[in-house]
Amino acid sequence: MDRIILHCDLNCFYASVEMLSHEDLRKIPVAVCGDPASRHGIILAKNEPAKKLGVQTAETIWQAKKKCPDLVLLPPHHDLYRQYSRMVNAIYEQYTDLVEPFGIDESWLDVTGSIHLFGGDPKALADKLRERVKREMGLTLSVGVSFNKVFAKLGSDYKKPDATTVISRENWKQLVWPLPVGDLLFVGGAAQKLLHQYGIDTIGALAACRQDMLSSLMGKMGLQLHEYANGLDREPVRSRENREPVKSIGNGTTFPENLTTAEQVHNSIAVLADSVASRLRHAGLYACGIHVTVRDPEFHDRSRQKQLSSPTCLIRDLAAAATELVFALWKPPFPVRMLTVTAIHLLPAEDAYEQMNLFTAALAPNREKQEKLESAMERIRGKYGTGAICFGTTQLENEEDPLA
Repeated sequence: MDRIILHCDLNCFYASVEMLSHEDLRKIPVAVCGDPASRHGIILAKNEPAKKLGVQTAETIWQAKKKCPDLVLLPPHHDLYRQYSRMVNAIYEQYTDLVEPFGIDESWLDVTGSIHLFGGDPKALADKLRERVKREMGLTLSVGVSFNKVFAKLGSDYKKPDATTVISRENWKQLVWPLPVGDLLFVGGAAQKLLHQYGIDTIGALAACRQDMLSSLMGKMGLQLHEYANGLDREPVRSRENREPVKSIGNGTTFPENLTTAEQVHNSIAVLADSVASRLRHAGLYACGIHVTVRDPEFHDRSRQKQLSSPTCLIRDLAAAATELVFALWKPPFPVRMLTVTAIHLLPAEDAYEQMNLFTAALAPNREKQEKLESAMERIRGKYGTGAICFGTTQLENEEDPLA
């Protein structure tokens, strides 16, 4: 028996949420964007009138304004978007316990085991969900209905806004194979360019490729994409209790002005490491590795990663490792536009034991004190706000005793 998978995609989500409190702007071009003064000046979302004028997500504000001089720009309200996302997913969970969010505005639903409770017609259920979200939330959905996750997502993208598309066993080749290969899940810009060099521009052409050719070009990913193109995706919809473990936790920032000195870069790494360590503790995870990315004003990225000597969630350890990697990639006064620090190879706290030796055993009490200190900082921040307390960068530099 085939599965029945729905992919629900909230249309123009950020902009649609903003329109709920800006009814007067609903019929004119509007975009939600980052702060131009902080150089986060890209389009995060746009409404339908802006979309019709060619405004695209992720393009710069000046590019969007060139297409649409009268474009109204609104700042983002991420807490509000998360709130609406939770409310919409709560509606989905009334129809199945197998709901898997894919970003803040998309979710897969596996209704195979519950469809009989709602009339037995997958398209009718998708239409009911669209009507209910519109009535209760004021937001519109596009829904794809299919027998696997990849085709369900293709269905939600096939017709927008506020539409249901069914990709079935009977029609999937007619609907899917003529589509551009870039429409397939996980075929990004680089993969698209590579495939184009070999005349593979549609999903059908990808499906017809020899597997050994794709394997030599793209490794395991090539074989996976070949399965997707041939309707062979078997990936389950994962419930809240059965999510894949978190593989990395990172934080990056684009600076209002380029960094050019060692002190500026060092201080920025310390702030990013603080954020990453906090998120690790909240998730109950320890990092066994660190990854950094340095971006210059021409948007060229350089990255490096390393294994840590022992699992950690300490600001000091993360900052020290990240600093070592960044300064191996960068030398002042070369300008830095953006930095990213990411904790990788994560372990649950109960598995993050450390193999002691004669030299590391002496440092264990200090590590324990540091963990207690950082946990106390988290409690203060939870009560008084994230800016209530932070480490000085000089303390992060003190490797022998972080409490000195």
